[in-house]
Amino acid sequence: MISKENILAIAKKTILSESEAITKLIDFLDENFYEAVQRIYETKGRLIVTGIGKSAIIAQKMVATFNSTGTPSMFLHAAEAIHGDLGMIQNEDIIICISKSGNSPEIKVLVPLLKRFGNTLIAITGNTTSFLAKGSDFVLNTTVNTEACPINLAPTNSTTAQLVMGDALAVCLMEMRDFKPEDFAVYHPGGALGKKLLLRVKDMIEHSLKPAVTPDTSIKKAIFEISEKRLGVTAVIEDNKIIGIITDGDIRRMLNDVDTIADLTAKDIMSKNPKIVSSETMAVDALNILEDFSITQLIVADNGEYKGVLHLHDILKEGIV
Repeated sequence: MISKENILAIAKKTILSESEAITKLIDFLDENFYEAVQRIYETKGRLIVTGIGKSAIIAQKMVATFNSTGTPSMFLHAAEAIHGDLGMIQNEDIIICISKSGNSPEIKVLVPLLKRFGNTLIAITGNTTSFLAKGSDFVLNTTVNTEACPINLAPTNSTTAQLVMGDALAVCLMEMRDFKPEDFAVYHPGGALGKKLLLRVKDMIEHSLKPAVTPDTSIKKAIFEISEKRLGVTAVIEDNKIIGIITDGDIRRMLNDVDTIADLTAKDIMSKNPKIVSSETMAVDALNILEDFSITQLIVADNGEYKGVLHLHDILKEGIV
């Protein structure tokens, strides 16, 4: 049995080894990287990313990243390419081919076929004198001294280096395209991430009740309004303007301070200047306001028109936190 200390030491050694491999990539960035980014940015075609084995898995991740950040991309498996899938490549497409050795049998068959089409070929390889490197227009060097694997065989440092080089390409292209959060949202409409980027307050209060009382409403009726609408709060409205709110907490504090509520009205216990957001406010921004002020409800109003109440539970139900 390997001891706990040894297991942790192995894990730390692996992480350190991979981090060092990534750091060395900085020294490999040169004119090839710059020209590759420029070609991808300027093309009217797509970016085709191909590889074999573990490099194919890295290629798929790169494609996912490129597509989600504004660079239309497709994955082409190197083995399938020579059995018909080359048909997906169009004239103006740019191809990235990933291979640690650059000399695998599939790559040696594929490279001449890719060059026959006249497309720009970018190599991501750990062997700058390989068949792939020599046949490519631009070479992105991902050489690693060793793998983190104890027998120096399983792709570890090398695939991490490939992945990071792909991320560097994607981020450069994002910057060149001035890619903004709202652009990112277009490609991520689903799940928690999509909701953070797209969901607005109006989407959560569409069918919300609008508890409201006037300043002269009795406390008893105000309590009924809060209970009936089940939002833990009511707005206080005067001359069609929101002048305050009454929350469950305000009611509890009042009951601790007075012996009778017979003569009290809404204006006597309301909190003035409540936090108000517009219906167009992003849900995640509304959540930040709730957290910053340690409150659970926000009044929603557009140009002074009362639209409803946003409750913390409304946001939690959407699963964006």
